[in-house]
Amino acid sequence: MDYIVKLLSPDNYDLAATLILYSFVIAAGIFIGKLKIKGISLGVTFVLFVGIVMGQLGYVVDPAILKFVREFGLIIFIFAIGLQVGPGFFSAFKTGGVRLNMLAVLGIFLNVAIAVGIYFIYRDETSMDVIVGVMSGAVTNTPGLAAAQQTLNDPQAINTMSMGYAAAYPLGVVGIIAAMLVVKTIFKIKIEDEIKQIEEDQEKNQLKPLVLTFKVANKLIAGKNLVQLHDIIKCNFVVSRLKRADGTVEIPTSQTILQEGELMRIALSSQDLHSFHAMIGPEVDLDWEAGETNNAAEVVSRRILVTKSEYNGVALGSLRLHNGYHLNATRVNRAGVDLLATSNLRLQMGDRVTVVGELDDINRLAEKMGNSMKRLNQPNLITIFVGILLGIILGSIKLGFDLKLGLAGGPLVVAILLSRFGYKLKLVTYTSSSASLMLRELGICLFLASVGIAAGSNFYQTVFNPTGAQWVLWGFLITFIPLVIVGIIARGVYKINFLSISGLMSGGYTDPPALAYAGNSTGSDTPAVAYSTVYPLTMFLRVVAAQVMILCAM
Repeated sequence: MDYIVKLLSPDNYDLAATLILYSFVIAAGIFIGKLKIKGISLGVTFVLFVGIVMGQLGYVVDPAILKFVREFGLIIFIFAIGLQVGPGFFSAFKTGGVRLNMLAVLGIFLNVAIAVGIYFIYRDETSMDVIVGVMSGAVTNTPGLAAAQQTLNDPQAINTMSMGYAAAYPLGVVGIIAAMLVVKTIFKIKIEDEIKQIEEDQEKNQLKPLVLTFKVANKLIAGKNLVQLHDIIKCNFVVSRLKRADGTVEIPTSQTILQEGELMRIALSSQDLHSFHAMIGPEVDLDWEAGETNNAAEVVSRRILVTKSEYNGVALGSLRLHNGYHLNATRVNRAGVDLLATSNLRLQMGDRVTVVGELDDINRLAEKMGNSMKRLNQPNLITIFVGILLGIILGSIKLGFDLKLGLAGGPLVVAILLSRFGYKLKLVTYTSSSASLMLRELGICLFLASVGIAAGSNFYQTVFNPTGAQWVLWGFLITFIPLVIVGIIARGVYKINFLSISGLMSGGYTDPPALAYAGNSTGSDTPAVAYSTVYPLTMFLRVVAAQVMILCAM
């Protein structure tokens, strides 16, 4: 019994006591975070507040262990985010990333402007190290705090800066979420409508393929082969099946000659539909699987799952499906999105390739490419830890003026690059949705629990006095005002989707808890894409701004 009491005592540094403390903080935080008030819940963010309560009650963790768990949790969370949204990061940057980054820069400028304004108003009562600490907490940017502290040589000033950070941090998280809700209320936004708009935009941007049957009615293409047809209709399409005048069905090759009256099964992009109507002929309703023709039953359509790593990054055209297997590929489904099966499309683990041909030939290709869900359930831990290794190295490199991406920025950049170009290094970056979610939730919970326990030890004494209350107020102003201004501009002027605005707010403040709230409340990865789009530039500028403010005040 005495052992149990000792194990649960607040000032116990034993490893077992530390594990019990973390388990309780995370479990209680997640449980409370699921409770909704007027339809709103904070989700895993409540882990932070439970940690603060336990820290205030006197529960402690060995500083070295606490720092390791906090940083490792953050790395896992950020790396999992980067792997998931990496492919969308590049396309998002092309379509709207510059605008999102400029809005994030505007937010940083407003943060600094308000912080400097507070300093000049209260310069007789405070110091720049306090203001920088409060600003770092208000924008939930730990690397900026660390960079500013490295610029100082005064231990007392460093400690004061940390207290300002601790005072402003909790309301910094709340302020970001509050700003999201304010923007949502001002513009009367419905999440369902925003998700629907994103899905419609994705279909248009990704050129979702249609699979239709056309009758050859144009005498000008009669006698032409498929290579010549591609030269006439200058767009991407795949002819999967051809029904001859005598009723036979065959898998066409590039040299197959077309004749008037024949029926063609074609996969094409929706925006090219008018070209096929004009150049080939009308659409025809035909059930190719019904066995209505002499040998149509022999030609079937199946989806093959790519689960062998040797096909990761391989161009579809290099498989020579027709010559080797007498098959045609029409579509590739990737993460729920159908892509046209062009020859230069590179396959990824987890892709589902729709092929047309005889069943025996399809089975041969399926065996070659894996086609096993069991293999996809096995996590690719090599890629994860190689990526973390490279990310930490990158984050530790000085970019000039002692600036670094840090333990969060480095892994994020590497994860984004690996998810897009990892196949060139023979690294499989596919992670199942459940495994990715597990990594993200575990990482963010470890991070929040560590921050809460560390900040909670002096939280009451720091915050609940006139000076601390003033710091909290300053921090909330620095957090809230710029976000509302940026949110109104983003929605009112540029008509940006609210889910992207949520990611912009979270990424602009480099705040994983706010991102977790945005993702959980919307059920979409769009906030994470916007977060990753603005995060690298934002992290760099946050670190620079904190250091410059300290240097200018010296």
